[in-house]
Amino acid sequence: MSNRKGGWELPISEGELSRLTAEMRDAHEATLPAMHASARDMVQGLFDLKRTGTAPGPEQPSSLGRRGFLIGVGASAAMLALAACGGNTDIKAAAPSPSASPGASLYTGDLKVVALAAALENQAVGAYQAALAAAKAGKLGTVPPAVATFVETAMSQHEDHAEAWNAILAAAGKPKITGTPLSNHDDVVKALGQVKDVPGVAKLALQLEDQATQTYVFATFNVKNMDGVNTAATIAPVEAMHSAILHFVLGQYPVPDDFVRTDKAASPDLLTV
Repeated sequence: MSNRKGGWELPISEGELSRLTAEMRDAHEATLPAMHASARDMVQGLFDLKRTGTAPGPEQPSSLGRRGFLIGVGASAAMLALAACGGNTDIKAAAPSPSASPGASLYTGDLKVVALAAALENQAVGAYQAALAAAKAGKLGTVPPAVATFVETAMSQHEDHAEAWNAILAAAGKPKITGTPLSNHDDVVKALGQVKDVPGVAKLALQLEDQATQTYVFATFNVKNMDGVNTAATIAPVEAMHSAILHFVLGQYPVPDDFVRTDKAASPDLLTV
């Protein structure tokens, strides 16, 4: 059953949206142990590299152990299935490139991808914060409570993801990404200022979620550190769930594509620090 709120019709019932949000919350909480373990192991690997000049070899991808590694592999499989859902996005991102621009960044190699991930998470947090502020100011019409709960939940999960990536940067002796140093951020802020209703917010949020998910797919094939791959693999399914729910909010069934896409992934060159 649909709910009509101030002239806008929520394509699914608030009960259905609340159930999907609860499932998203459960999935996020289930991935947290593996996410934190992978991040800790990447931190330990960076510490060992700094201390001894050597890193774990390919035969020992991380100190996470066989069980944790298999969790990451399982998450990768789920990620590839979930990330295939949905359609094209509108926010433009340069084609992904695994190499950093020479001398242009504080972050290089895998750490540039880590910094990019933290910036994308911060961007999503900021977008959802702006949406909540606009809703409270009455700028989006009447917002169904279930929609507000989804936004708050997704925002909290992005904060958790950003914290994990920033812990890796701090351990590597690099500054944490506390803002949104992305060259497309002004466009996102401008777009946020122009939305007038819940569908407008949902469309923009979907673009950001799809970009983040596809960036993590890209990372699994381009990050050399296996613990970094595992971290991306545990986060991406949750990002993909955000996208799937937003499709439902927009009245679009999240039908999977035939192939996992990365054409909307954010390039490391979007990073401006």
